[in-house]
Amino acid sequence: MRRLLLIGIIVAAGAAGIAARQPASGPPQTAELVKVKDNLFVVKGGGGNTAAFVTSKGVVLVDTKLANWGERIMQQVRTVTDKPVTMIINTHTHGDHVGSNEFFPASVEVVAHANTKTNMEKMPAFAGDKAQFLPDRTYTDQLTVGSGAERIELRYFGPGHTNGDTIVVFPELRVAHTGDLFAGLGTPLIDTNNGGSGVAYPDTLKKAAAGITGVDTVIPGHSDVMPWAKFVEFGEFNAAFLSAVQQAVKDGKTPEEAFAGLKLPEKFKEYQIGRGQANVTAIYGELKK
Repeated sequence: MRRLLLIGIIVAAGAAGIAARQPASGPPQTAELVKVKDNLFVVKGGGGNTAAFVTSKGVVLVDTKLANWGERIMQQVRTVTDKPVTMIINTHTHGDHVGSNEFFPASVEVVAHANTKTNMEKMPAFAGDKAQFLPDRTYTDQLTVGSGAERIELRYFGPGHTNGDTIVVFPELRVAHTGDLFAGLGTPLIDTNNGGSGVAYPDTLKKAAAGITGVDTVIPGHSDVMPWAKFVEFGEFNAAFLSAVQQAVKDGKTPEEAFAGLKLPEKFKEYQIGRGQANVTAIYGELKK
């Protein structure tokens, strides 16, 4: 009996040791479907928010999350329609938004901004035979696909998160998916390696807020659905951030001093500034070129 007890203790200790060595958990391993408006849904989990727009001809997906999430996306889509995916729109180049492009048949048309295609071509995930999952169609300023109540508008307003950020507008539903140009309420990731710009960011957001009309709901890249007014406010936040950094440069402060002394209007108190130091440094680099 004591021997069995000892074996049990050893096995339990070994299991605990294995558990202790497991890596920290990553993104949630389950997907969740949220209805936004008629025929428009968001699949959450596994990276960026994936929008699923059900049309008469099939399903249009906006972004495909991390690699190996294609089946989980489709498990959620199948709960609302049995129609096939006919188009994928990639809002930008990052792997948590384009990672499962390869899950879908080559017959599915992939659409993105021209700069995004160029950025994706540099990714190992699209090298060699995987190049077939790159965008088939690109645009530079604006592209309309579909018609009538199923019309979708792809809009580009300038560099920000990257140099190819697409805002996807569903005019009849008064909804826009912003990708990571507006990921959520906080300092954005400025990917200078893919053409992102902290200096241009506020102006890009301002142009988008002025150029997109008739929208009342926004699907951010990584956050819950919000009123469009939050996108407009996000532009004001980035403008205030840039202004504070520009003043710090004029005052001769280092990037570290600029971030330490950063003060923004009280209206932005709910904003997370976890990337604040990185963004200050990026803006300093741009201003001093």
